[in-house]
Amino acid sequence: MQHLDSMLTGYRVALGIHDIAEPFDFWTPGSQGRFSEWLGQRLGRDSSLGWAVEIEREAERAGRPAMEMFFEFLDEFRAAGHQGHDGAKPDGHPPTETQEPHASV
Repeated sequence: MQHLDSMLTGYRVALGIHDIAEPFDFWTPGSQGRFSEWLGQRLGRDSSLGWAVEIEREAERAGRPAMEMFFEFLDEFRAAGHQGHDGAKPDGHPPTETQEPHASV
């Protein structure tokens, strides 16, 4: 899970560097991101360690693969209406007139 978290963080950083307006739920500078907030509520606990660690812990308790649980949680997150299609730039600002929001990951 930590490798996936690192890859997604790198992707988010690249969005910011290239000023690409794409909603991103896994990490936003200054906050953990909407997925982490949702997962904390879903699991009934807050953690400063992040979503990847919490999913690893949950998977260990359940005796299941963490990656499998990640996709189950992701499906549940999206089904709850958290799809990241708010049109905000990666820095949280609305897109400029020349920027079009891109598809979400």
